[in-house]
Amino acid sequence: MVAACVWTSSTPTVEPVSAPAGDGLRRVGRIIRPHGIRGELVVEPRTDSPEIRFAVDAVLLVTPRTGDQRRMTITAARPHTGRLLVFFDGVAGRDAAEELRGAELFADVADLPPTEDPDEFYDHELEGLAVRTVTGEQVGTLKEILHGPGGDLLVVDRGGAEVLVPFVREIVTEVDPAAGSVVLDPPLGLLEDADA
Repeated sequence: MVAACVWTSSTPTVEPVSAPAGDGLRRVGRIIRPHGIRGELVVEPRTDSPEIRFAVDAVLLVTPRTGDQRRMTITAARPHTGRLLVFFDGVAGRDAAEELRGAELFADVADLPPTEDPDEFYDHELEGLAVRTVTGEQVGTLKEILHGPGGDLLVVDRGGAEVLVPFVREIVTEVDPAAGSVVLDPPLGLLEDADA
């Protein structure tokens, strides 16, 4: 998920990415629709670093709904009402842009810069980790991280049932990819709902 998590006083920010398109690839955005008639595209970035991921000359794997994956180079990008307007090399005109509507955009994990902060992680480093409570009770496995306007949520698989856990320091007390675990201090009732 070209994703990074940075802890702050109450909530981490996570550079979103969910399912990989293939080994070593993480989602960094989605094409919403064409913009204008020259081939420009409205892109919803799914990364905390759009200035890096969508820089001129950046190469992304573009996966349209038709499944015809191809690597494309960004020739221009600019912010626009919380999203980006992006030109890709080879997309000339509205018809060509329309073919990319709904396409997912992926970046190679090898292109990710190393994290410098010990409390910063990429999503793909967290997915699959064992989740337990501060008392040692096994909760489940971290399936994915959902990124929403109200904050990020950990999706924890509890053997078929899923629990959504707010990704805030007060609840998620420890994240240790090297140890393969995430530690929770859940408020009363958070985990019991999945047991019912």
